[in-house]
Amino acid sequence: MELKVSHCFIPVHDRDEALAFYRDVLGLEVRNDVKRAGLRWETVGPKAQPDVNLVLEPPAANPNASPDDAQVMSELLANGMLRAVIFATDDCDATFEHLCRAGAEVLQEPMDQHYGVRDCAFRDPSGNIVRFSQKR
Repeated sequence: MELKVSHCFIPVHDRDEALAFYRDVLGLEVRNDVKRAGLRWETVGPKAQPDVNLVLEPPAANPNASPDDAQVMSELLANGMLRAVIFATDDCDATFEHLCRAGAEVLQEPMDQHYGVRDCAFRDPSGNIVRFSQKR
């Protein structure tokens, strides 16, 4: 049996802000735009990885979530308590500078980690942690 990552879901509170970050700043391509039941999901992904999709979704999009759970998700997102994604990069420092010029909120400047990478971290417009990692 062979498994591959296909889709990951990232909760976002504002679709336009999320697209401005993931599409315009990070350069991900938009692959799908789905509207249903008053909600909207946007799928983006790296051009070099056509089989990997990041679905930007409203925090209350889970149809199995109770109203209380949906409220908790919205609050966690608003407080920046949800994680998002780690991107591999071939130049952590250049990636850091690019995101700084774009006005992204810095969480961690580039630093060498004991587990063999150089990485940095930002928050996306919804407060999710987005890391960029370069193998050393």
